[in-house]
Amino acid sequence: MKTVLRDALDARGYSTLTDVQEAVLAPALDGRDLLVSARTGSGKTVAFGLAVAPQLLGSAGTFEKPGAPLGLVIAPTRELALQVQRELAWLLREAGVRIATAVGGTDGRDERRALARGAHVVVATPGRLVDHLNRGAIDLSALRAVVLDEADEMLDLGFREDLETILAAAPEDRRTLLFSATLPAPIVRLADRFQRDAARVEVGDRATAHADIAYRVAQVAERDVDAAVVNLLLDHDGQGAIVFANTRAAVARLSAHLSGRGFKVVTLSGELSQAERTGALAAMRDGRAEVCVATDVAARGIDLPGLEMVIHAELPSGHETLLHRSGRTGRAGRKGASVLVAPPKARRKAERLLREAKLHADWTTAPSAEAVAARHDARLWTDPVWTAEVDAGEAATVAALVAAHGPEALAAAVLRMHRAGGPAPEVLAPADAPAPKRERPAFGASVWVSIPGGRKAGAEPRRVLPALLKAGGLDKDDIGAIRVRPDRTDVQVRDGAIDALEAGYVGEMTRMDALPHDAAPRGAGPRGPKRKGPMPPRGKPSSKKNKARRAAGA
Repeated sequence: MKTVLRDALDARGYSTLTDVQEAVLAPALDGRDLLVSARTGSGKTVAFGLAVAPQLLGSAGTFEKPGAPLGLVIAPTRELALQVQRELAWLLREAGVRIATAVGGTDGRDERRALARGAHVVVATPGRLVDHLNRGAIDLSALRAVVLDEADEMLDLGFREDLETILAAAPEDRRTLLFSATLPAPIVRLADRFQRDAARVEVGDRATAHADIAYRVAQVAERDVDAAVVNLLLDHDGQGAIVFANTRAAVARLSAHLSGRGFKVVTLSGELSQAERTGALAAMRDGRAEVCVATDVAARGIDLPGLEMVIHAELPSGHETLLHRSGRTGRAGRKGASVLVAPPKARRKAERLLREAKLHADWTTAPSAEAVAARHDARLWTDPVWTAEVDAGEAATVAALVAAHGPEALAAAVLRMHRAGGPAPEVLAPADAPAPKRERPAFGASVWVSIPGGRKAGAEPRRVLPALLKAGGLDKDDIGAIRVRPDRTDVQVRDGAIDALEAGYVGEMTRMDALPHDAAPRGAGPRGPKRKGPMPPRGKPSSKKNKARRAAGA
């Protein structure tokens, strides 16, 4: 290892290398293309920095005047690309490196000016790099090494064509290192096409990779998912947590709920600008925020040192996403917890995800309000405040308080202030409590009207309703039931809206004293005679869609 690299590692406090760093530096792999399977948080950024440094530095051991880039690192997200840039900056600083970035969400003109001034290494996201290539703003002809970081995530995000464009523009004699948490068939095909006699390096199996993460399934009632997240956060001793949801709307709902309960919350979702995303991550890193609520895409590749808990408020679609989410904690040898919140409808899905990911989890219920309160009280006994010496500036006030109130009153005051020092836990229903039934409010006084045209004419409630609302200038609450009969459609209209509807409706409309008996809801009245004999054979599906639905049991 070159002296400048060893000095950088020593200054950073590296006493030993991680498994993946040791693996890629094996003498037998020197200069070879590598296909590396290693989890996030295993130190792989430093690993590929050390691995390609000999090709980038050459015999001199330092960088010469910057020009066309010698090294290229491609990452799936802006956050991961900027994280890689920071890691390579300290690792190669003493060698005189100049690093340029090319990532989405930033000013492309500034990036083009930086590339024109020259750079030794470029760290980029695929889409922005292709844009610079198409504009002629970057020259890849001098590349000596290319690294694809989190290649599986890049394929998941649809960057296959961009990666192929970039690799095709790079010199054929470059060194190519491909890092991926998993090695599915598409990754292997990409490696076969763009690497030369690549050595395959697998560091640790999945069980080992997640040995520092304690998995738990918190069973909750259907109505209590958001409340359970509150209690899980309060019950946790750690310094930071990330809560995953599947949609932007769910992120907004959860973050509003947690903020209302007194948590310091930031969000990460697709509509945020790069400045907003960077600000949210900075708030988590410096302690101004304690909880990050995020979608999967927004949180891919982010690194939050000290993050000790991941909560899956909504379960992911697949086990690979579960592993990616959970990998935000338990990094670089630190311990972490990953909790799947599972209401009754999601419990079978939780079992499937864990089985496919080959993970073991403890099945529990979400902590109750009483359990959270008891745990919070227990922390009072270990608070460092008890061991701190009374300084000179406090002594007089302390003596006066003891004389005025006595030890018992002071102890009660301390307990009350301790309990009032944060959000209160939520009261949860039993985990197997049925979801509350939504009672439909009574529609109130109304009039039934009949409109010519029913099923034979193609009438459907979803077409009838907008036409009625527009004709009478009504709200949805003004229309009740809509019964489509073969030759007519019967509509329930609120008393106060019937005059406006009749005035604005163009066409025939007849008031009825009540809903006719033949338009009663389906299921009312006696059933017809049962069919005797075998059912007639079904015809072939009328379309591929119907065939797929039947195959899926829909």
